[in-house]
Amino acid sequence: MGYQAGWQFLQIPGPSNVPRQVLSAMSNPTIDHRGPEFASLATSLFPRLKSLFGTKHNVVIFPSSGTGAWEAALTNVCSMNDRVVMAETGHFSNLWYDLALSLGFKAEILKGNWGSGADPKVIHRRLQEDAAHSIKAVCVVHNETSTGATTDIRSVRRAIDDAFHPALLIVDTISSLASLPYEHDAWGVDVTVAGSQKGLMLPPGLAFNAFGLKAEEATSKANFPSSYFNWKNMERTESTGQFPYTPATNLLFGLKAALDLLEAEGLQNVFKRHARHGRATRAAVTAWGLEILCQSPLQQSDVLTAVKMPDPFSADALRTDILDRFNMPLGSGLGKLSDKVFRIGHLGYMNDLMMIGAIGGIEIGLAGIGLKLASSGLQAAASALSDRS
Repeated sequence: MGYQAGWQFLQIPGPSNVPRQVLSAMSNPTIDHRGPEFASLATSLFPRLKSLFGTKHNVVIFPSSGTGAWEAALTNVCSMNDRVVMAETGHFSNLWYDLALSLGFKAEILKGNWGSGADPKVIHRRLQEDAAHSIKAVCVVHNETSTGATTDIRSVRRAIDDAFHPALLIVDTISSLASLPYEHDAWGVDVTVAGSQKGLMLPPGLAFNAFGLKAEEATSKANFPSSYFNWKNMERTESTGQFPYTPATNLLFGLKAALDLLEAEGLQNVFKRHARHGRATRAAVTAWGLEILCQSPLQQSDVLTAVKMPDPFSADALRTDILDRFNMPLGSGLGKLSDKVFRIGHLGYMNDLMMIGAIGGIEIGLAGIGLKLASSGLQAAASALSDRS
């Protein structure tokens, strides 16, 4: 692909567009991470992050990708050879399972459908079978980025409680935090996992764990070897602003700017905007006559939409053509969905006009590969976006 004028329409479901204000903040000169200016910055972030997670308890920040946040969540509350279960919802739930296996935990996957959220009934049944309470944690992805399906976390919490099982509930919000409503405390989550590169509108490089009293108690009993991702090593950071090792200083400048933007818009307005863009995208896909991978309206994500390509068309060929013609990357199908779906990201730093541009580019691309469209998705999206609620 040669030079193309204009902005790139980044429509992958993360990393998402980084606002100019965040990029500008990150370009500040690096400061002494042991000095008072940095301490003031760092300590100011924690109350704001707690509000974002919906918790009054602990939040820790690691210089890491979201994979590090997965590892930290497990290694701080589990002991060697503990049993953990992952509810299968797609590619990322399975990667988390693979990570748990590689760490030496007795991990098992609760088989599920790639295109649906986690099934609380399956979780409840498995916990009831565990009369010895050998399962230490249930791990669930709130928003499965590979499929565009969300999970009702409150229903999962009820399933655990109704089974009278002490398992911890660990939730991945890497693609949902600051995009979808989320309440760590109110929903009864024990550990929340998050990353910087999606709803928080930052580049990759910061990982987060939020955890409450039950998780703290588990940590006091856990014996898994941990250093870099050890919560205890991070516990003084909130009050002192001092990290146990060199922090990602300039990413934290960016985090402050991102939180400024989210708070200026208002979180409820952020959620409404994502919901509006989700409705518009789904309206376009339906108008084209294509199939949304996630069939349940209650589980369809406002972060991204995974679209099934009809035979004999190739999703990857469509993505390549749209990238070449319009400089617009779309998300690929992951794992067993490779070349079968393309994913439209509608999260983070996006407005209605950007959404219309993305839908227009996809519509031209679909027609360009010879796919006969049922009707105009662009018109359907525009109609959906006219409703500002």
